[in-house]
Amino acid sequence: MDIRIERVSPDKAKKKPEGALGFGKYFTDHMFLMEYTTGKGWHDARIVPYGPIALDPSAMVFHYGQEIFEGLKAYHAADGRTLLFRPDENAKRMNSSCHRLCMPEIPVDTWVECVKAAVKNDIDWIPTDFGTSLYIRPFMIATDPFLGVRASDHYYFIIILSPVASYYESGLNPVRIYIETEYVRAVRGGTGFTKCGGNYAASILSQSNAHTEGYEQVLWLDGVHREYIEEVGAMNVFFKIDGEIVTPSLEGSILPGITRKSAIELLTKKGYKVSERKLSVREVEEAADAGKLEEIFGTGTAAVISPVGELKIGGKHIVINDNKIGEVSSWLYNTLTGIQWGRIEDKNGWTVTI
Repeated sequence: MDIRIERVSPDKAKKKPEGALGFGKYFTDHMFLMEYTTGKGWHDARIVPYGPIALDPSAMVFHYGQEIFEGLKAYHAADGRTLLFRPDENAKRMNSSCHRLCMPEIPVDTWVECVKAAVKNDIDWIPTDFGTSLYIRPFMIATDPFLGVRASDHYYFIIILSPVASYYESGLNPVRIYIETEYVRAVRGGTGFTKCGGNYAASILSQSNAHTEGYEQVLWLDGVHREYIEEVGAMNVFFKIDGEIVTPSLEGSILPGITRKSAIELLTKKGYKVSERKLSVREVEEAADAGKLEEIFGTGTAAVISPVGELKIGGKHIVINDNKIGEVSSWLYNTLTGIQWGRIEDKNGWTVTI
């Protein structure tokens, strides 16, 4: 690709953050931007100084929600390399989101090349402490200045970068999860399997209610029966019940997580029995009552692996594994982060060097 680069002037370069990074608080000096026009395709790829985007007040993204995004990370490996983790999977998933929201797809190789270029340009922003990384947020928005429900003819594809630490301030400590019984996140046939902002906007009220009660995340149930477990707000979810590791099957209403996919592949190779199937709240309660609910953990790019120490179902509180990190959670976290940071040999061909 021909990517034009406009570097930020030295007097306007940002001071890199010191101390605790948090998550999503700081952004690098530059951003990647590419435009789409119907009949012309993708064009004018460029890296420019990070800054505001000028859009018409009638831009369709504001009124009809035609927007999608992705999330992945760049890691500083122990041997000095810069690694991406399965970026082609992010590209494929974004194209799936594009198809559902009637937005233009980007060839996988081109998408990965854009990400590499953005990271390489701000490579000195990648933090080097173990557990830190450079979070990569590619997103696409509709920009036509038009009021009317249709697909836009113009789009921006943008990549911004943020040095981050752990998603949860507590790190790998078990989190408390609240099961939502009033509202639903998505239904089959909708946009639940995509990464579009509307899915997340619809979750904020429940998330706020959960925080009020002292819980970090919401666990969503299916939108029809309000019975079957789907996913946590920022993660896919796994349950270890009497030796079997169960995660809800992909049926169109939950996000096909890349960390989820990687965890299933690793666990299967390790010899665990892994099942992708429907899992009801009743089954989880019965397993807990029988002493067979051994572990619960979430998987996602931001947190990697997040053990669950407590689950609230209505007025019932279930403590999992004495609120301690489980054996499977710990092994998965160490294995995935070991591969991502280049401390464990990548035998699966998942990492890509920049």
